[in-house]
Amino acid sequence: MLTTRRALLAAGAAAPLLPALDAAAQARWQMATPYPDGNFHTRNVRSFLEELSTATGGRVNVQLHSNASLLPMAQIKRGTQSGQVQLGEILLSAYGNEDPFFEVDSIPQLVPTYADARRLNEVTKPFIEARLQRQGLSLLYMVPWPSSGFYTNTPIETLENLRGTRMRTFNVMTNRFATLVGASPVLVQAAEVPQAFATGVVNAMVTSAATGVDSSAWDFARYFTHVGFTFTRNAVFVNRRALEALSAADQAAVRAAAAAAETRGWRMSEEARDAAAATLAQRGMNVSQASPAMLEAMARISDTMVQEWLTRSGPDGQAAIQAYRAGRS
Repeated sequence: MLTTRRALLAAGAAAPLLPALDAAAQARWQMATPYPDGNFHTRNVRSFLEELSTATGGRVNVQLHSNASLLPMAQIKRGTQSGQVQLGEILLSAYGNEDPFFEVDSIPQLVPTYADARRLNEVTKPFIEARLQRQGLSLLYMVPWPSSGFYTNTPIETLENLRGTRMRTFNVMTNRFATLVGASPVLVQAAEVPQAFATGVVNAMVTSAATGVDSSAWDFARYFTHVGFTFTRNAVFVNRRALEALSAADQAAVRAAAAAAETRGWRMSEEARDAAAATLAQRGMNVSQASPAMLEAMARISDTMVQEWLTRSGPDGQAAIQAYRAGRS
């Protein structure tokens, strides 16, 4: 009788643990991204989430909320930190006010090719990972946007042609660039670009051909002048507490799926560059390369902005730029 009573008490003590264990084993996560379903970043995210569910046998399932339908860009990072969502995707440089390291990839002309973009990614990734770790986040992967160009309704032969325009900006660096060329910067998120042009809030922007397709730029702009502006990166991260609540095997599955998503995403970025530019042309836009005069002026502005960034980023910034430039030589 005593043995039976002890067994019942032991079972009763263990019972409250069962729901917690079941909840940990069956993670039902939410993810927020500001980009539409057709964008290559969002398509890559969906593949990542499908692979994660398969790899964990359905133990980790994630509902994706795209096109800023759950949280706007400005709230996604905080929402992931607080646990409102478990996964988030942001344009990293949009958080440059928070930390200059988040905006290094948006210095104009610092990174002129995908090879250089990969080098910068390798050099800066440890610094970014450390910063996110301190904020309760774990970086999963980063993928760049294709290099950018100017969207206007008149031809752009020199940077002087941008003087007096109302330029759509999306981070600290594009805001500073607009100021340096004599344009009026206006912060507009990707999902709001068409309305901003339609209402005259902006009449010029610098962004990738992929974003131009997402926003149907042919409805409000006639010219796309490719200048190789930047290869800004999107970062996908996870709430650290949510990740660490998973089993070791499922945490490894998250990391493995993220590594595959990063490799796939870089390939998709290169594919999107060519396909999106072709779409702009097919839709009637005038697509051209920047003139030598414009590239020379861009290089001068780049030098100015690199020096300004170094004054804000301190020793870490000095080390990162030095390592990046050494790797290119």
